Amino acid sequence: MIYKVRAKFIDERLGDFYEKLTIGTINNQRPDGQEMVDSMKRAKLTTPGVVEWFEMCFCPTPLQHERKTHYDFHFSDIETELVEDYGEVQGKSFWSYMEAIKIDKGKA
Repeated sequence: MIYKVRAKFIDERLGDFYEKLTIGTINNQRPDGQEMVDSMKRAKLTTPGVVEWFEMCFCPTPLQHERKTHYDFHFSDIETELVEDYGEVQGKSFWSYMEAIKIDKGKA
């Protein structure tokens, strides 16, 4: 099943989340790690503090495993909507935003 997801991100935890996404921690998670990484690469900032993306998930509750392992630590107010297929979200790249946060914090 494919879901459109909308959530508020927890800004002070983005550096940690981005690191987990880029060093393989999340990618190596089975069965959903690669889809989580791919979803975050597609995710867009739609309004200040809000990110939206599409993600495939087969949990009995939408994003159940993803939330338990990572999303609930890095996002709040997560909303899901069952959709027919991946769509396009308009906005700025969430991945680039996280990357910039990580670089800026590294300079401090």
